[in-house]
Amino acid sequence: MNWRKEWKILAAMTGVFLLAYFFPVGSERFQNALLESFHMLREYARLHVILCLIPALFIAGAISVFISQAAVIKYLGAQAKKVTAYAVASVSGAILAVCSCTILPLFSGIYKRGAGLGPATTFLYSGPAINVLAIILTARVLGLAIGIARALGAILFSIIIGLIMAFLFRREEQEKIRQQPALPPTAVKRPLGHEIIHFALMVLILIFANWSKPVLDSGLFATIYDAKWIITAVLTSLLGVTLRIFFRMQIWKIATITLAVITAHVSFRGNTTVTFATGIIGLSYFTSTARDDLQEWFTATWGFAKQILPLLFIGVLIAGALLGRPDREGLIPSGLVQSLVGGNSIWANLFSAIAGAFMYFATLTEVPILQGLIGKGMGKGPALALLLAGPALSLPNMLVIRSVMGTKKTLIFVFLVIIMATGSGIIFGKFFG
Repeated sequence: MNWRKEWKILAAMTGVFLLAYFFPVGSERFQNALLESFHMLREYARLHVILCLIPALFIAGAISVFISQAAVIKYLGAQAKKVTAYAVASVSGAILAVCSCTILPLFSGIYKRGAGLGPATTFLYSGPAINVLAIILTARVLGLAIGIARALGAILFSIIIGLIMAFLFRREEQEKIRQQPALPPTAVKRPLGHEIIHFALMVLILIFANWSKPVLDSGLFATIYDAKWIITAVLTSLLGVTLRIFFRMQIWKIATITLAVITAHVSFRGNTTVTFATGIIGLSYFTSTARDDLQEWFTATWGFAKQILPLLFIGVLIAGALLGRPDREGLIPSGLVQSLVGGNSIWANLFSAIAGAFMYFATLTEVPILQGLIGKGMGKGPALALLLAGPALSLPNMLVIRSVMGTKKTLIFVFLVIIMATGSGIIFGKFFG
């Protein structure tokens, strides 16, 4: 008998027994935390999966199939010109208004295609952190100083973090460089202009479908918000045209998807989520049953979905149970959080950065949350620390990053974000607190 194995089984059984025996099912806080975890999961599924995450998965799948590995290596690879690589990666968030979870399939796509660790992690941080809409909202609601500090800090952080990651793992990067020349050349199937148009349309659909309601009811952002679904519909129609011209998708398939979308829109009285989901289902079906690049596109997208979605859902459940939703209670009391982030001490900034790193913030939601915390006594330094750590990281985000680049790199990446956010908060609080 293998006693070591049997002892492990006994330990596992004992752990399950003790957990069941002492399970605090009668505790009001525990019951509330359990409900909060499922409330957050439902909220995440309703607000972000269909409109935000699934389009990002399709973009990631397209990156892995349609963007040649040579192109990724040329501009973002370990041997690429640093100025070009980090400049492209660090300003990506100005284009992609995404959250810490939506950036994951895009990061995974470019990393697996040969992007260097430094530019890839710069992109990973900058994607959700340098969001033009979020920065403008921050400046309007929380003040111009903190809005500017957030923008400058996010751009600077993304580059510094990427450079540090590349330096710490330079041996692996050098090994990647040695392996890249041995890669077989990739045949060019379509002109670069076709690929640019295809990707631009998908990115624009992602942006406008998730365009958030601005604070003011007038102005450019408000006008775009009012017309967001008209713009999205036009962009989706143009995407259908590219599928026909560039990828030779049969006209009857595009017509079928269009008819299904119109029927869903009429049947569900203009429910945009159902309408959008119908289009995704149609696109998924006809790409999965194709026998060319379109099938490869769906296969790659499905591969990212299998890797990312389960970890995200688990992470959202855990985050909801521990911290709850805004103005709701999880296992960790909100009063305790508020009492720990007042003033501008090192501890207050560090705690704010850590709490922000583990919490999940949907795009733009960090601003009203911080507005409430500042109103209850949160210092401006800790507020900036949370702004620089929170949108770029979350517990679900960390679980997926670990599956892509390993435990060691993930821990160092998270550590760098927390430390730099803490330091920025202390400096900002000293001069503007």
